[in-house]
Amino acid sequence: MRRLITLGLGCIVFASPLYAQLKPGAQAPVFTTQATLAGTPFTFSLADALKKGPVVLYFYPAAFTKGCTVEAHEFAEATDKFKAMGATVIGVSHDSIDTLNKFSVSECRNKFAVASDADKKISTAYDANMFLVSYSKRTSYVIAPNGTIIYEYTALDPDKHVENTMAAVAKWQAQQKTGG
Repeated sequence: MRRLITLGLGCIVFASPLYAQLKPGAQAPVFTTQATLAGTPFTFSLADALKKGPVVLYFYPAAFTKGCTVEAHEFAEATDKFKAMGATVIGVSHDSIDTLNKFSVSECRNKFAVASDADKKISTAYDANMFLVSYSKRTSYVIAPNGTIIYEYTALDPDKHVENTMAAVAKWQAQQKTGG
């Protein structure tokens, strides 16, 4: 019986990342938090980043885990393309800033910032917490400069997050050029 309960809870925990409640059209919750880029801590403000262009905000469960490392490498490889489109990339996890200082250098390859959400206020505001565990869902958002969420994707597998957010930024950019 105990094994059955554990199995059931495991299914709930792993199924929970499939649904994020903040959908396109919703206003993105603004936040300011400690972040790090290339091992150097700084204060990240979503409002300030949005003044420069769209923001790709992605939540990931934990630094240095297999999927999160893969995802960080993929975002690092794509950062120059995001920058060329005027977009800022920021990763958010519950890890401490000390852990993220190391992660930003080794796994993010000094390319983009990662932010600490140790108190889970940001992930709660974005409905990015996994059920019954203290990790974030693997959820990616693209936020337009006006603060509107224009894309949301939640999947435990890191494979499509970069590709999908890149396509969303490109689509937004094309719409801006055509007045759409």
